[in-house]
Amino acid sequence: MSDQKSDPVPAPVDGANDETADDWTYLVVVNDEEQYSIWLSDQPVPAGWYREGTSGSKEQCLDHIEAIWTDMRPLSVRKRLAAA
Repeated sequence: MSDQKSDPVPAPVDGANDETADDWTYLVVVNDEEQYSIWLSDQPVPAGWYREGTSGSKEQCLDHIEAIWTDMRPLSVRKRLAAA
């Protein structure tokens, strides 16, 4: 048995991992394959992703995505199947 104590893991400084205190503003983003995600509004949108136009709380953005993203298949797959 070891007498060494492990150091406690420090709490996040900015609270980004604290889901109970999420007061961040998010954007709904979409890529060329019409796949949706959310992104923090104060961060640059990653390459290949574009602002969809919706912003708000995490819950609002996820609810919006759930309502509009009804076919999870990438656009290229949908087009290929439609042409077959």
